[in-house]
Amino acid sequence: MARQHVGQDEIVTFAKDRVNLPSDKAKEYRAQAKRLRDKLESYLQEHPDFSLKKMRLSGSLAKNTALRSLNDIDVACYISGADAPDDIKTLLDYLAARLRKAFPNFSDDQVQPNTYSVTVSFRGSGLDVDIVPILYDGDSQWYGNLVSQDDGTFLRTSIPLHLEFAKKRRDCHPDDYAQVVRLAKFWARRMKQENEGFRFKSFMIELIMSKLCDDGVDFTDYIEALQSFFTYIATSNFRQRVVFSDYYEIKTVGNLAEPVQIIDPVNAQNNVARLYSAANADAIVELALDAGDAIDAALAAHSKEKTVYYWQRVFGSAFQV
Repeated sequence: MARQHVGQDEIVTFAKDRVNLPSDKAKEYRAQAKRLRDKLESYLQEHPDFSLKKMRLSGSLAKNTALRSLNDIDVACYISGADAPDDIKTLLDYLAARLRKAFPNFSDDQVQPNTYSVTVSFRGSGLDVDIVPILYDGDSQWYGNLVSQDDGTFLRTSIPLHLEFAKKRRDCHPDDYAQVVRLAKFWARRMKQENEGFRFKSFMIELIMSKLCDDGVDFTDYIEALQSFFTYIATSNFRQRVVFSDYYEIKTVGNLAEPVQIIDPVNAQNNVARLYSAANADAIVELALDAGDAIDAALAAHSKEKTVYYWQRVFGSAFQV
């Protein structure tokens, strides 16, 4: 396949300049999350019976898959105690009140409950930290009930196990797995911007990439890895069950009626794609086919102009060589 105009080096440069969260920003964001965690731990030393028990950085920043467009970060906050409410709105108000008590240097307007989390705003950097409550009952693997952003229900999860799961895949391709995930997420973000009603959440992309990693796809070649991603979606019609055996036996996943089945690697009862309809799946397949065809055309193009044109069908006008 011809790569004289756009090859690995050009994709790497594009990712560095337009896709990836700059390393200095990532470092700054992690440091701010760490300061929150350290303040809570210091407060806990003086108040061991306090209902907030632990904070853990989560989401794309924790998994090293954040895009340059990141403007807030996710932190899970474990809450324990018989007085912790199980009503979502009341729980968020409860969390906000205790965050204000633990962090008295923040004003009330810097700690605000919203739909599924409490947002803590840093005035200096303008960064928002979304603190998501997890009701915790002392489990040794830090399982607890998280408020799902999909539908507002409680969902059993373990943030440390999720991060461990992602790290296993990164360790297989230390410099490349996360980069390919970011490129795919950048594509999906563009599709959402240009196609009304298009849905393809980042966690689903990460899990498909994890399956491809487990299947032996070579992530060191970014073009081939992206093609493997789009090809998998197209050939499976996005109807093939994706499931992992890291933390439970695959047979424990029961029969499901949903058309798209991507099973949470730390909870066999949670289909991450349960709210995706057949129409949602068909839209993903159609656009993945378009992207795969565009990459094939780019590799076959004879001129630089044509090659860039086809890559822009994947990544938009931001892609320049």
